[in-house]
Amino acid sequence: MPEKNITIEGIDPLEFYGVANSNLNRICDLFPKLKIVARGSSVKAIGNEAELERFEEKMTALMAYSSRYGHISPEVVGQVFAQGLHGTDEAQGKDTIVFGNAGLIVKARTANQQRLVELYDDNDLLFAVGPAGSGKTYTAIALAVRALRNKEVKRIILTRPAVEAGEKLGFLPGDLKEKLDPYLQPLYDALNDMIPAAKLQKYIDEGTVQIAPLAYMRGRTLDNAFVILDEAQNTTLSQLKMFLTRMGRNAKFIVTGDITQIDLPRRTDSGLVRAMGLLRGIEGIGIVEFDQGDIIRHRLVKHIVKAFEKDQEVPASAQGESPTEK
Repeated sequence: MPEKNITIEGIDPLEFYGVANSNLNRICDLFPKLKIVARGSSVKAIGNEAELERFEEKMTALMAYSSRYGHISPEVVGQVFAQGLHGTDEAQGKDTIVFGNAGLIVKARTANQQRLVELYDDNDLLFAVGPAGSGKTYTAIALAVRALRNKEVKRIILTRPAVEAGEKLGFLPGDLKEKLDPYLQPLYDALNDMIPAAKLQKYIDEGTVQIAPLAYMRGRTLDNAFVILDEAQNTTLSQLKMFLTRMGRNAKFIVTGDITQIDLPRRTDSGLVRAMGLLRGIEGIGIVEFDQGDIIRHRLVKHIVKAFEKDQEVPASAQGESPTEK
């Protein structure tokens, strides 16, 4: 019986195979006609010649993905084996988006993050939607910082709706900025990774970097600006329309959101999904839908997201709740 030996090079085999061999088990599931045995850094596959050739091609792509993005998961295995590794060596050179503070290199770390970077060149409006931890906002802010440094735009404007995530902040002392900062802190966190503190403060004082709640966008025309709307799942359709129609000359807009984390009083109030449906297919508008394979936070985040998604699929009556209860 023909066999193929593949050596895992430049990657820790334990990381490549995954916790409890989760990645290796996913690979085996995708090639049921092959007998696959892994020992150390060597993977042996036994089966027919055609399947072995396809297996070698996919394993090469998976190793390239792991080397390029620095992580791997069962979901990534599924992505790469289904679609292959997109891009060429030239595209790999574009992985680095911006150089941050203390030698930090900010680059696309998943296929969908890379897709967002690539779509940026040909689209003035981008939607990036997906689960927590998939790097939607962070990648968008990195693109904004790069555009500012390259003088493609004159200012960065970051905004999000001031909707509380199930908590009541109550009365907050201080001026307007201090009252709003708790809502906007995630945006500051990303900027602090990429722009030195003193320079960022100067940008904020000068208005080169503006961070404000969505309500403050009404009536404005945003020219020569890179504008990011974060947490867009917490906007109504009319709010999204108001925001998108602020787009002026030489402007880039990115809208990010996670439709599984809607904090509005009624989930049906969210206008993000409907807006994407209305605008999909229009030239100059790109949409990237992130998934669990893009989650790059702590490994437990992926399991948490999956557990909550599974719970939401269970009918209310099965959870001991009557259909009329709210």
